[in-house]
Amino acid sequence: MKEIEHDPNRRRILTLVTSFAAGAGLMAASVPFLGYWKPSEKAKNAAAPVIVDISKVQTGSMITVPWQGKPVWILRRDASTLEYLQRPEHRSTLRDPDSSINQQPDYAKNEFRSIHPEVLVALGICTHLGCVPRYKLSASNAIYFCPCHGSKFDLAGRVYKGVPAPTNLIIPPHQYLDENVIKIGLDEKTLG
Repeated sequence: MKEIEHDPNRRRILTLVTSFAAGAGLMAASVPFLGYWKPSEKAKNAAAPVIVDISKVQTGSMITVPWQGKPVWILRRDASTLEYLQRPEHRSTLRDPDSSINQQPDYAKNEFRSIHPEVLVALGICTHLGCVPRYKLSASNAIYFCPCHGSKFDLAGRVYKGVPAPTNLIIPPHQYLDENVIKIGLDEKTLG
């Protein structure tokens, strides 16, 4: 039997080749794993800002648009509604009439909870358990009413006293791109 000669260079080369192959295999196996954690195009689109043209929204009417899988209400209020929202006797029926609890960006922290008084942009989700309230007209005024547990909100999204909802409706970040186009989901503060 012939004795095998050990070449240290050959052993080093085999070790390097094996290590390289193992490293390449590990990298190839990690690509699908890392891709799993990357958000899908559908998820990216769901989180993207929404641009809405409100030129056709008539005074007294409301549209609903989806943003991040949630309904956003855009209501065009008339002068009598704006006057009603400011009345002291109405404000006294509200839990947080001055929007002290931060449920809105600073630019919407006013008596109308909006950038332009005549247009309300609000998340259409009750702050009690996440139900979707309804726009309800009555003889004396209009409100948002949650049929699930009876919470009521005025047309500025402020919650009434004595109902289960603890806070006003959320006002999402938004900005006007022009007089009739709103971008919901981004505003100048979140941009810079």
